[in-house]
Amino acid sequence: MDKFTQFIGIDISKDYFDVAIYVDANSCKHNQFENTKTGVDQFMKWMKSEGCCVEETLICMEHTGIYKNILVDILLSKNCNLWVEMAYRIIRSSGIQRGKNDKIDSKRIALYAKKNQEEAKLFKVSKAVLNKIQALLGQREMSIAHKTAIEVRTNEFKGFNDELHKVLSKNDKAIIKALENAIKVIEEQLNTLIRENQEVSEIFDCVISVRGVGDITAMFLICYTNAFTSFEDSRQLASYCGVVPFEYTSGKSVRGKAKVHFMANKKLKKLLHLCALSAVRWDPEIRAYYERKVGEGKHKMLVLNNVRNKLVQRICSCVRNKKAYEVRQVA
Repeated sequence: MDKFTQFIGIDISKDYFDVAIYVDANSCKHNQFENTKTGVDQFMKWMKSEGCCVEETLICMEHTGIYKNILVDILLSKNCNLWVEMAYRIIRSSGIQRGKNDKIDSKRIALYAKKNQEEAKLFKVSKAVLNKIQALLGQREMSIAHKTAIEVRTNEFKGFNDELHKVLSKNDKAIIKALENAIKVIEEQLNTLIRENQEVSEIFDCVISVRGVGDITAMFLICYTNAFTSFEDSRQLASYCGVVPFEYTSGKSVRGKAKVHFMANKKLKKLLHLCALSAVRWDPEIRAYYERKVGEGKHKMLVLNNVRNKLVQRICSCVRNKKAYEVRQVA
């Protein structure tokens, strides 16, 4: 007998969320609620009125950033079986589909939950902590973007109108200083949050023990992977991060060179690229590997992508074994 007897799919937007209760392969019961605390309470009442027992119902939704936070927090407080899945997995599982809207998407998610219930990964880490980390990371990214935009705009006048460039630079100095201070405060708040939760703190220490991986990359990895519970192995995470190229072949024909999937997480891919550059510089084993492969005639970007893959494998191994990475010296 399966653990779950009822399956619910939820598609979330900023203002509303659509809910589908699985009936059979061709039928679902649908309803829509406001994405507020009142709306979530109404959803819970509707769910019970439809005969869904909290203990025996699997609720599945896509990872949609901050829009899911209210729903997730309340459902976890009600001890619901909650599965937040990566969007690309649900899309790939659905195959070729006609039509797309919130109602159809909620039905597809409910069907996905029914078909893949044995692979469901329920939340274990306090979602409140991850939500705060994710929100602060977003605020930090926005502050950095504002700082960069101000600097770029002002520097455009350099060499064309030096007098105006001097005036703008003087005006921007105070703004840039304020943004730099804000970024510093946010980073301190992030470190405090990490250390306040023992489980998250232990994972964080394992990740940053890998040479080349910094604090911010570790935090983004923890958030995007739901504290490393959303992926079964390092290859799945590497694929999600866009560091595993796939071949497109049929028989003897080759349709272009191997490339990463278009749905890869571009943010993590960018961060891991910077980590790879750092690892090549500071990790003796990685540096020796990089120099050997480049010496063999391999393209530098291909070798760097392999380094990114190696870093993901190391990170997953450290988190899985709950041990810090030990740098090996090359003779």
